[in-house]
Amino acid sequence: MPQKTSRLKETEIKRCWYLVNAENRILGRLASKVATVLMGKDKPTWSPNQDTGDFVVVINAEKIRVTGQKLADKKYYRHSGYLGGLKEMSLYTMLQKRPERVIELAVKGMVPKNALGRRIMKKLKVYRGSEHPHEAQNPQLLEV
Repeated sequence: MPQKTSRLKETEIKRCWYLVNAENRILGRLASKVATVLMGKDKPTWSPNQDTGDFVVVINAEKIRVTGQKLADKKYYRHSGYLGGLKEMSLYTMLQKRPERVIELAVKGMVPKNALGRRIMKKLKVYRGSEHPHEAQNPQLLEV
């Protein structure tokens, strides 16, 4: 008898809320763990074509750490669409202005680059300080 692949319905997927404290955590290691939980790869019901992951709330984004000379050497680029419209920002400057965006971009690079990845990224909530508006969801502490 051939083995049948089971497929979960959207109502059968159980989603939890997790809280991650980014204080003194290394950026890449934190991002890889968060991406795994967002995609649901830590669950036995994981499927590559379904969003089976959980919600993740990251707090203290401004207290993230990096190793080596990344603060000065790592650059973030964006383009306005006009000629000569390439903008460049170092990791140090980005952490001063928008530390939430640093974690979002690191996790975004680790999820699929398609519609499923965009749907997965909507479950990531990143906050600069230690306060967040998701206390009603009763998030569990996730150790990284």
